[in-house]
Amino acid sequence: MGHDLKSWFQLDARKLIWLICAIMVIITFQYLELSSENVLSAVVPSGKISVEGQSSFLASAPSSTEPDGTIRYVTHSIGLEYNGTYAGSETVHGNEVSEERDMDSNDDVISETDVDLNKSSTFEEGSESPKESLSEELVDLIKNSTVYDAESSKNMTTAEVEGGLSLELSKENNMATLDSLNQTSAVNEATNDFGTYEVNDKDQNSDSILDNDNNSGRKSSSEEFEDYPESYNNKTVAKEAPTTIADMNNLLYRSRVSYHSTTPRWASAADKVLLNVRSQIEKAPILENDQQLYAPLYRNVSMFKRSYELMESTLKVYIYKEGKKPIFHKPVLKGIYASEGWFMKQLQANRNFVTKKPREAQLFYLPFSSRMLEETLYVPDSHSIQNLVEYLKNYADTIAAKYPYWNRTQGADHFLVACHDWATSETKEYMANCIRALCNSDIREGYIFGKDVSLPETTIRNPQRPLRDLGGEPPSKRSILAFFAGGMHGYLRPILLQQWGNKDPDMKIFGTMHNGKGKLNYAQHMKRSKYCICPRGYEVNSPRVVEAIFYECVPVIISDNFIPPFFEVLNWESLAVFVLEKDIPNLKKILLSIPDERYRQMQLSVKKAQQHFLWHPRPVKYDIFHMILHSVWYNRVLQMEKPS
Repeated sequence: MGHDLKSWFQLDARKLIWLICAIMVIITFQYLELSSENVLSAVVPSGKISVEGQSSFLASAPSSTEPDGTIRYVTHSIGLEYNGTYAGSETVHGNEVSEERDMDSNDDVISETDVDLNKSSTFEEGSESPKESLSEELVDLIKNSTVYDAESSKNMTTAEVEGGLSLELSKENNMATLDSLNQTSAVNEATNDFGTYEVNDKDQNSDSILDNDNNSGRKSSSEEFEDYPESYNNKTVAKEAPTTIADMNNLLYRSRVSYHSTTPRWASAADKVLLNVRSQIEKAPILENDQQLYAPLYRNVSMFKRSYELMESTLKVYIYKEGKKPIFHKPVLKGIYASEGWFMKQLQANRNFVTKKPREAQLFYLPFSSRMLEETLYVPDSHSIQNLVEYLKNYADTIAAKYPYWNRTQGADHFLVACHDWATSETKEYMANCIRALCNSDIREGYIFGKDVSLPETTIRNPQRPLRDLGGEPPSKRSILAFFAGGMHGYLRPILLQQWGNKDPDMKIFGTMHNGKGKLNYAQHMKRSKYCICPRGYEVNSPRVVEAIFYECVPVIISDNFIPPFFEVLNWESLAVFVLEKDIPNLKKILLSIPDERYRQMQLSVKKAQQHFLWHPRPVKYDIFHMILHSVWYNRVLQMEKPS
């Protein structure tokens, strides 16, 4: 009996050992196969979190209680960290690129590249972000945890944070969870009397209705640039709650307190100069009845004027000589990306601001053209800008090895001016510490308040006559309520055209216009309209914002998360109307609700702001060249941390 029992135990022990070995082999195999994913989630599948672009998983840290009783939650992100007020914790849609656009051959309407809207490829910018599976316990944890949302001062579930995370829950087990998340994400903003308008109606259907612009008489940008990444056409309506103009104002104000640039590795005379300048700006005397500056147009007209005066008398910029043409030192002066070229040309010719002695400089300019970078290096059909990114990295490495200035601040006193839509992605890694003046100033794509600058996108049709056809009719002679014409690019414009195209005599909403005898052309429509509609295309920015100001038409900006130009200085609610994308069906109702007196005040502000958006053959005071330079200067000055 004892012998039999002993044999039975030995046999059972062998089975147990074999079972343990089998389990170890299975676990090892899964670990090797799924090294980039969560092994546990593969064993216990439930819900999924999809991570778009460069998004990274956010986890909420334990809350901390402030002295005033406010509970704050700290978010942690995996990836590149920025020392500043970041519009959201991460970059969303980082791997998506934007449209390439050019002017129409009739010189009246802007046209944009005819991209094959049926393609769906995306360019790569490193490794793709994997989809991660979650167990039911982790889904519940996400649903119940909260983080502090710095943009709108409200508590949100972790899944709603601006990391681009979207829960893909199984229909049977997680429908209740999904409904709860959707309810949490609903946000209703109050109507703002100073230019931000929203309604509380239910969201309309926002599915993309994309059409090709098959216009034989129109010059396509593809005649100049043979091929572009195709991921433009995959952009869909953003699911996150948009950042309103009021939220942006709060982010800007907070950045003035919280954002400080990288501490220099060693002190320089430039630092002392900038600290002294900051003190003078903050103590600026109150300005009254200035002949050139219309006070309601500015956040603080006194500080702006004092800062501008100090820039004129103090600022010194060093322009690096390194870099080969055509990417470096070759300004492009025509088209809708002309802002970067005109700035380069006029800065290089300036004797007041430019110094040949880098030790004297407070700012260092990286003189490259983002448009020429794309035209020269982009490989057709590659759908990748990685070689463009590497090219800029090699340039930064070159100047860092040759000069001490980049290494002193890690690039914080360097700046770039780039209008091509891809520039945001091209510079977000190796030039992240630089002050970036970008036309594609999108909160969701890494714009940093207190550091970056929103660059005006200007259309230059004739570089010899940049001010041709300036101005428009007075308010009493503007008989058209609202006007838009342009290509059906991105998800938003087709919705605008479907809702309002040829449906209301007061709303002149068209696709691409064709000039004909007896018909108003593009510019004439703008000159005779009260409001000019400025919807986003593939990206948030549009040249129509500056065009509206050029023709003295009040801009109606329909582009969620777009930071308007010179945002750190101008009070945009005094000269523009901001409409959420979801409120396109109520567009006419919103415009008609604005009192005539209020409209006339905004139109006056547009006329007063016009001087800041004009290119002159030779720069003049307060023009667009000086305003771009001032915004860079202003942000650099206010980054300087006062000695404690």
